Amino acid sequence: MAEPIKVLGFAGSLRAGSFNRAALRAAGALAPSSVLLTTYDLSDIPLYNGDLEREGLPESVVEFGRSLAEADALLIVTPEYNYSIPGVLKNAIDWASRIQPSPLAGKATAIMGASMGGFGSARAQYHLRQVCVYLDLRPINKPE
Repeated sequence: MAEPIKVLGFAGSLRAGSFNRAALRAAGALAPSSVLLTTYDLSDIPLYNGDLEREGLPESVVEFGRSLAEADALLIVTPEYNYSIPGVLKNAIDWASRIQPSPLAGKATAIMGASMGGFGSARAQYHLRQVCVYLDLRPINKPE
């Protein structure tokens, strides 16, 4: 049997009762046996600060980067805050973008999200796709 596809999933919400964290758990429960979905909690990643970076990457950022690098693909689950991606998610991505070599470049990436609004998290997903372009992530285009 072939090795499972290693997917790293993380949600842009820290709230325990978040719909997006629930969607991430559901994705893990529904994943086929050929996929190993590991989830990552972004809670310990500090706010990006260039001074902190100059002192050396915080251990939580190094650990996140290692998890990203070891994954074959990513599943990013984003809520929509003020028509865009939440600060927690953007912050984690900003830190990851500082790691060299990039653990993000060329990584297949699926995006999903939930929101109480009528548009779900469509606008946040659109903004996240724009960030993906710059970071050379490879978003899965369909289904949308």
